[in-house]
Amino acid sequence: MLNKVQLIGRLGKDPEIRYTQGSEAVATVSLATSESWKDKNGEKQEKPDHNLVFYRRLAEVVGEHLKKGSLIYVEGKITTEKYQKDGEDRYVTKIVVSEMKMLGGNKTDGEPHVAAPAPAASAANKCKTTKAGQKPKLDEGSF
Repeated sequence: MLNKVQLIGRLGKDPEIRYTQGSEAVATVSLATSESWKDKNGEKQEKPDHNLVFYRRLAEVVGEHLKKGSLIYVEGKITTEKYQKDGEDRYVTKIVVSEMKMLGGNKTDGEPHVAAPAPAASAANKCKTTKAGQKPKLDEGSF
């Protein structure tokens, strides 16, 4: 069996960060992947298509570095939660993210953000992908 989702999109809102009783970070955010339009004022609008959930260190990274409009790639699994409202069963579908990459595009200030080219990577100084529950490994000389 396989439950895997891969998405590229822009955050539909700033991340909401909270902490569990065990002091683990949880971040939630919406991700717009396709539908966009201009409203009556000529401003571009995007529909938040997907609800994303990040846990532990990955949630902290999201809270520290991302905001509405940030372009990201995520991998994760689809989950569905059942709850009751007004006596009726309701369902919410979320994507629990296990891997995330910031793609550097940020159009929140009206101008696209262009990431500077990365320096040539040596074998000892390669970029690590951050996965849920892992802290990124940083070399002292990498900044």
